[in-house]
Amino acid sequence: METNISAAYRPVIEVKNLYKIYRIGENKVRALNGVDFSIGRGEFCSVVGASGSGKSTLLNMLAGLERATKGEIIIAGEHMETKNESQLVLFRQAHVGFIFQSYNLMPNLNAIENVALPLTFQGVPKEIREKRAIKMLKMVGLGKYVLHKPGQMSGGQQQRVGIARALVVNPEIIFADEPTGNLDSATSLEVMQLMQKIVREKQQTIVMVTHDNYLAGFADRIIHIKDGKILKIDNNKTTIGEAEYNEEQSILQ
Repeated sequence: METNISAAYRPVIEVKNLYKIYRIGENKVRALNGVDFSIGRGEFCSVVGASGSGKSTLLNMLAGLERATKGEIIIAGEHMETKNESQLVLFRQAHVGFIFQSYNLMPNLNAIENVALPLTFQGVPKEIREKRAIKMLKMVGLGKYVLHKPGQMSGGQQQRVGIARALVVNPEIIFADEPTGNLDSATSLEVMQLMQKIVREKQQTIVMVTHDNYLAGFADRIIHIKDGKILKIDNNKTTIGEAEYNEEQSILQ
């Protein structure tokens, strides 16, 4: 653990000596090659790296979607590597929310129904799950769009529905996979600021994977990964403002 993290630091995610090795013919590909880190409760952490760096593999393993070749993944005090598939499904339903690059909304369902979907799987009664879904939609600024279907909303609005869906189960951890990958720069800024707000107000942990170093800078901590290894971990408690973001975007364009 870094010495500049306070004594009150409480990890909700711990990764120890983690390896993921794929066999392709007679060759071994080390997607992850001895990774160690921890993430505190209520932290916004980004994992940044180029395509093929191992960041998506790492996210999938944290979420229990892929098995480790070697090592430990401890989330909310529970070892992921010891759980069977049914146990992992139950763990994800109870503790984890997901935000996807492609939104992954059901086109035939309205915003309330899409957000309430995880609660449906948990067996929550319809009246309760709809009330919670509306509350989450209002929180992400979509109170006027609760009956809209995905095809009636912009990309940014659809991603906000995706964020509301991730929040509706009140998860300890939210995993976000390139959540602004399909959005323009102005909408990306709105989504990143919304994610910062969630961490501040709800004290939930967010782990975001991105290839964009600038967007990674919205997080409290930035894990830089290359060739399956962590190059460095930056602590970054400053909040990037709209003016700085727009200036950066104008330079990049």
